[in-house]
Amino acid sequence: MKKLLMGNEAIALGALAAGVRFCAGYPGTPSTEVLETIAKERVPGVYAEWSVNEKAALEAAAGAAYAGAGTLVTMKQVGLNVASDPLMCLAYIGVRGGTVILVADDPGPVSSQTEQDTRTFAKYSKLPCFDPSSPEEAYVMIRDAFRLSEEYRTPVLFRPTTRLCHASAVIEIDDNYNAPRTGKLEFVRSPDWVIFPRLSVRAHAAAERRNAELSDRLSLYAPNRAEFSESGGRLGVATHGVNYAYVREAFDILGVTAPLLKIATPFPFPYKLAEEFLSSVDRVLCIEELDPVIERELTYLAGKTHKNAVILGKESGDIPPSGENTVDSVADALAGVLGAARSKPASPDAPPLPARPPVLCAGCPHRASFYAVKTAMHGSRALFCGDIGCYTLGNAPPLDTVDTCLCMGAGITIAQGLKFAEPDAAVFAFVGDSTFFASGMTGIANAVYNGHD
Repeated sequence: MKKLLMGNEAIALGALAAGVRFCAGYPGTPSTEVLETIAKERVPGVYAEWSVNEKAALEAAAGAAYAGAGTLVTMKQVGLNVASDPLMCLAYIGVRGGTVILVADDPGPVSSQTEQDTRTFAKYSKLPCFDPSSPEEAYVMIRDAFRLSEEYRTPVLFRPTTRLCHASAVIEIDDNYNAPRTGKLEFVRSPDWVIFPRLSVRAHAAAERRNAELSDRLSLYAPNRAEFSESGGRLGVATHGVNYAYVREAFDILGVTAPLLKIATPFPFPYKLAEEFLSSVDRVLCIEELDPVIERELTYLAGKTHKNAVILGKESGDIPPSGENTVDSVADALAGVLGAARSKPASPDAPPLPARPPVLCAGCPHRASFYAVKTAMHGSRALFCGDIGCYTLGNAPPLDTVDTCLCMGAGITIAQGLKFAEPDAAVFAFVGDSTFFASGMTGIANAVYNGHD
């Protein structure tokens, strides 16, 4: 059947088609709709929960995976920081059921504190990573990710980005994606489920061997590919994810073509495919967001294999080092490297758009709380520690009651450090209910245990 789906919806239905049975996550744009879609489908035998934080979600999913269940864990890029403790250990322990950790990155950032790149985390954690370029490809690749995870008994990272998560496309869906799950799950006792130093050394070596094998195998994986044209010339372009669509559109705008290397699995990197590509070009422009992952891999590979290709990208200054790419920015970069003039349509004479800064919603209870505290402390030395969430907007005039905001749950503990530094000041911490349960409770416990006022 065909359905018009948002990228996140396509990922959710792809996971269901892959046979997932246990789904857990913590909400956060741009990942939220994946778990929401699975919950709305109400497939018999499929469990879905919003966990108190990403660490809890991954640990609960690990338990289900130990017993053979296919599991999906969803979060945004900053959530991976919270889940990194169990993730790094699970990379050594492994799983029985296919386990995919979806981490939605947010170039821009559109609605996040950081521009972290999960491709870099994949290399750090030594876990395979899939990087889809469209909603259609995401639907297929999430199923491939589950198959690879189950075959190699390893967690797998899946990295969509904001534009893909929220884009829509008509996608051919497996008719049986919502079939009931009835197979028996059972945990089989084994010393391998208990992490010890000796096991970790052995598991580390096994992961290195697996990733070397996967690099060769993924060089033949269809979404990883080199595209050539007779008029392409000796300048190549290497890209990934939604940037692949930007590059193809930029080619049309400029009226040019070039050999194109598309990387769908940034780790393990498909070195054999990349080496063949480097043999056909003199220069390669790497167009990616956010880290120069492809650029660094190709630079390493060119040196190792004594290829003369010059690798260009973020580190050479040809691509902006941060922020989100667009079709226009990609076309400008290509034109610059090609030495081609790019004509742009004249902009109509229109006044600039008015500034529309975000504000707290009318009737938001935080608005009244901020106002009451600020009024009560008028004329006194008061410091206001905020936290992650819409109530961070309390920093804007006329409230001006958020002096700090670092990460989820940090407002409570930052307040403790500020009170030490300024014992005569009144220090307040503001936190939302979800944030409190996610990571604020530890700050309260720390305050009580250590006697912070």
